[in-house]
Amino acid sequence: MAEYYTLKIAGLERKLEKFPVSDKLDIAAFIIFGDVELTVKASEELLKKVSEFDYIITPEAKSIPIAYEMARQSGKPYIVARKGVKVYMRNPLDVSVTSITTKNEQHLYLGESEVEMIKGKRVLIVDDVISTGESIEAVRKLVKEAGAVETASCAFLAEGDAADRDDIVFLEKLPLFFK
Repeated sequence: MAEYYTLKIAGLERKLEKFPVSDKLDIAAFIIFGDVELTVKASEELLKKVSEFDYIITPEAKSIPIAYEMARQSGKPYIVARKGVKVYMRNPLDVSVTSITTKNEQHLYLGESEVEMIKGKRVLIVDDVISTGESIEAVRKLVKEAGAVETASCAFLAEGDAADRDDIVFLEKLPLFFK
């Protein structure tokens, strides 16, 4: 039988199903795909908490709807750090990343055209959930290597110990469930 955690965020309530990450740890799965109401309201709230920026950058894939909505509301463009090199990406920057929800090492890439767009610009890093911080650190490396300036790293949720960090902006805490 499924167990759930009730999350309250941006004036809304959602029931998140818990899933095992290991025999000692469960997480409450926060899946933003398809939840337009939450994406719109939480993006509005997060935009109130961040510094001025010229571009938004997000790692592929779960946070793309958030980056899109924040871009739509702010009128600023967004870029996706891709998990694979595409044929249209010349001379890509490459950083490696491992996260709590991904079993294997992954890579994030920015193509030459994206690098040129953000070079010397103020960039807001956006993710859905910050837990270990590995995805954010990988995007921070891409931003730095591209010659851009990070204005803030933000997410809808900070999971576990990430909620104690002072280098991120987030709306709500998401607990980890130790067995």
